Amino acid sequence: MNEQIKLKVNSLQNDIISSIKGCVKIPSVIDEATDTCPFGENIDKALRYTLDLCESLGFKTVYKDGYYGYAEIGQGEELIGILGHLDVVPVGELGSWEFPPYDGVIDGDKLYGRGTQDDKGPTIAAIYAVKALMDLGVEFNKRVRFIFGTDEENLWRCINKYSENKEEIPNYGFTPDSKFPMINAEKGLLQVFLNGKGSEDLELSLGQAFNSVPDKAIYSGKHNEDLIKELDRLKFEYTLDVDKICVIGKSVHSAVSDTGINAIARLAIALNNIGIQNDAIKFIAKVIGQDANANNIIEGCMDDVSGKLTFNIGKLNIDKEKSSIGIDVRIPVTYKKEEFTSSLESKAKEYNLIYEEYDYLASIYVAEDNFLVKTLKKVFEEETCLDGTPLSSGGATYARALDNCVAFGSVFPGKPKTEHQANEYIIISDLMKATEIYALSVYELLKG
Repeated sequence: MNEQIKLKVNSLQNDIISSIKGCVKIPSVIDEATDTCPFGENIDKALRYTLDLCESLGFKTVYKDGYYGYAEIGQGEELIGILGHLDVVPVGELGSWEFPPYDGVIDGDKLYGRGTQDDKGPTIAAIYAVKALMDLGVEFNKRVRFIFGTDEENLWRCINKYSENKEEIPNYGFTPDSKFPMINAEKGLLQVFLNGKGSEDLELSLGQAFNSVPDKAIYSGKHNEDLIKELDRLKFEYTLDVDKICVIGKSVHSAVSDTGINAIARLAIALNNIGIQNDAIKFIAKVIGQDANANNIIEGCMDDVSGKLTFNIGKLNIDKEKSSIGIDVRIPVTYKKEEFTSSLESKAKEYNLIYEEYDYLASIYVAEDNFLVKTLKKVFEEETCLDGTPLSSGGATYARALDNCVAFGSVFPGKPKTEHQANEYIIISDLMKATEIYALSVYELLKG
């Protein structure tokens, strides 16, 4: 049957590519809400397009007020979930695109367009993977439900609404919204502010985002001369433009902040060393310093499943009224959030800083001996001859939206991840191989 499944999948290639192109043509970026379209009309069009496609392929479909929809096939008590999202990020500067971002241009073995890799292409490929099983008369003694989200790139209000509406939660499933072999462990994602008093002597507005290690931190003020001497002594890289001192770091994603250089931290260390009196500066310099694993807050926080805790000072704002440190933390999956936050809050109080939680996503972990993980690993290894050992991540995939869910493809090891970039594309031959893997995986899950 496996060879029949692969032959059937490949016979559907033209339909798969055509359907992806049709969806890519809809610029489903979040926009102004209407009475019937909570995330804008184009996202609603993409949702309706995909549900219409599924209905034409033989699925039963449900549309829910523009927040989400789902398509289902099969019967039985057990429910297998496949979770994809149809919203996309903005295209950015059009001049950076070689091909129009919403045209779905094919060039050689690549299909270009916003959403081709994240996540319209893989989602539609997975739909056709199940369609191949349907065409072959495979018995669906379990139900397979595709759940289509519409706000993944923003606040996940789509999947939150799914839960609020008490929709049926799958017994297990996957999202084709990352990379192979699979991600079965994702650290807890915590974002907080530490707020304190302002300063008559210091004004700073540094950093752009919680989840990015800042590569620049600019100071301009009456302490320039002393600051330059201290930066030289510390051998911290900086540039000088008239009266502006720009401390240089190395930007990386906060999930791997211990591989970067935090420019805000370096500036704070130097300012503290020359006697600047500010609680936020002192906290950064004395408690964190350049330790992106925050051992002065919780020493040796790591596990074998997901690695070390990472801590990133992504923002620092100080004016006469108040100071605010914006922090992003990725907590290992076997630790409870409270183990970290209680220590952080206690340390912050020592520096007269008040803890304010901004956002939190709980960690996920599906053990390697779980039926779902074992099944997907087996299929991946058999079809690629590659190591299928699951991976951990400090990032956040759509798998966090459901219990007992993992991120499974569609980008193969060593292949470029082009999501969110100009000239986003999928490699067509890789996508077809991923579709085979999805079809065979669902087939095995149905049998199990």
